[in-house]
Parts: sequence; C-alpha cells; structure tokens
Amino acid sequence: METNQTALQGLWLPLVTPFRDGALDEVSLRRLVRHFACEPVDGLILGATTGEGLTLEEAEAERLIRVTADELAAIGRRLPLYLGLSGSDTRKGVKALARTATWGADGYLIACPYYTRPSQQGLVAHFEALADSTQRPILIYNIPYRTGVNLGNEAMLALAGHANIAGVKDCCADPAQSFDLMRRKPAGFAVLTGEDAFFYGALTQGADGGILASAHVETRAFVEVRDRLARGDQAGALSAWHRLCDLPRLLFAEPSPSPIKHWLWRAGLIDSPEVRLPMTPVSDTLAARIDQAVGAAKAGAHRSPTT
Repeated sequence: METNQTALQGLWLPLVTPFRDGALDEVSLRRLVRHFACEPVDGLILGATTGEGLTLEEAEAERLIRVTADELAAIGRRLPLYLGLSGSDTRKGVKALARTATWGADGYLIACPYYTRPSQQGLVAHFEALADSTQRPILIYNIPYRTGVNLGNEAMLALAGHANIAGVKDCCADPAQSFDLMRRKPAGFAVLTGEDAFFYGALTQGADGGILASAHVETRAFVEVRDRLARGDQAGALSAWHRLCDLPRLLFAEPSPSPIKHWLWRAGLIDSPEVRLPMTPVSDTLAARIDQAVGAAKAGAHRSPTT
C-alpha cells in the first residue's frame, strides 16, 4: 500500500465541470485542461463541489476523469487527478471506491458524511473503513458549514497516521482549529486550505498550499503569493496578495461555481456558463461586474510586455 509520505502541496485547482444543453461539454473540458496544463498548478480535483459532483451521473464522472487524463497525456503534462466523493453511508462509500478504481484517478477528495452528524469516533471509523478499502491516497474534506459536522483535530490527527490518508482540505472556518492542526500535524500529512480568501494567512501559518476555486482566474498570481513566501519574501507576498484579495470576494459573491463559470465563459475558455439545478446562473448585477473585471484583465494582459 502506498503511504501518505508523498505529501500534497502547492496550488490545486478544483476544476469546474462544463455543461452544454444539459450534457457534459467535452470540447470545453479539453480546452480547460489544455489551458490549465500550461499554468503552474500542482494538481486537479474533479467532480467535487466546484465541479458540481453531486449532480453528475456515474458515467459522466467517469468520462470526466478519462477525458482529462487523455488530454493531459496528449500534451505531455503529468498532473495528479483526484476525484471528489461524498456520502453518508460508509458501505456505499466503500463500494464507490471499488467502482471507480479503474477510472484513472490518482486519489480521492472525500467529504465528511453530511446531514447524519456522526460522533468523532464515527468519523474516524468512517474514514478508516474507506482508507482500508483503497490503495489510493485520500484527502479528507472537512467543511462543517456544508456537512453539519466538524472533524476535530484529535480525530484528524488519529487519521493522519493511516498509511494512505494523505491530508485534509481544510474549510473548518475556525482559525484556531486550523492553526492548531498545522502546528501539530505529522510530517507527510498535508493541510491544504480550501478557503480562498484566507490563502495568504493560511500559508503564513504553515499550510502546505491550497485547493482554490478562485485560481481558475489569475492562477499565476496565486502561485506568486506562495512562491514569494517560500523564498522568505513576506513583504512581496503580502503586496501580491493585496493585489489579488478582492478576486475571491467577487467570485464568491453568489453561490459557486456560477460566478467562476460566467468568468470562464466570458474569457472564452468554456462555451457556456451553464450550471445544473439547484444552482442557477449569476444575477444580471453580478454578471455586469464580472464582465467588467474580465475586460479589465484582458486589457491589462494586452498591455503587458511579457505577453
């Protein structure tokens, strides 16, 4: 069995799933993959929250993985691909891991069981059962404001000792809990923030990176913040973050991923901003704000001497 000693780090992108006329838009998906394969991202998460995974049929999720892997292979870029999974029945989770084992994912992002609100003991037993049933690494997704249950640090640290529980996407929304986890986590167990607006702060406190939906836009600017901190240039990192920090506010002004899809559509990276119910398109007001920001970004890129 592989171990979690190959730590996850850097900037991971939770890729949107493009739709058109109700179906998976493979043309736009391939365009997205080619685009972000040229960006300094360290991995892709497919079919998770930003990828509207709960609305995907199983055949669509499999196709999502296979098309992405094929496109990366065709252009010669090796990027790890993690598949988002969620559910409240441990037995069904084990079966899902078995069904998806041949799809080509390198690992899984698995959310805490939602709605049922199990105890800490139940959460540990749940993730241990899942981890025991696969040889691929698992990244725990702790996001209590969506699931209704918080995986506390004592339980998290117990799970960190499992051979193929590689880390956590941390959205616990408690800065003290996050800092305590980063302070106490063992080597090889990654803490990646999933809170876009707190990326800079999380890095300064010891996070290994982030899984950031906002990094669909200004990808290199997010990487610059990380790289400057890694070089010890905290002033430069803070300056870079000051230029960037309004972007997550814009892209999360309405439920994600609708704003991000609207931006990508206006930027020509996907052919439709379509989302699946219960998600709805952005309001006219937000659409106008995003259109203005896209126009400003294009004008700035046109003026840049490096492009």
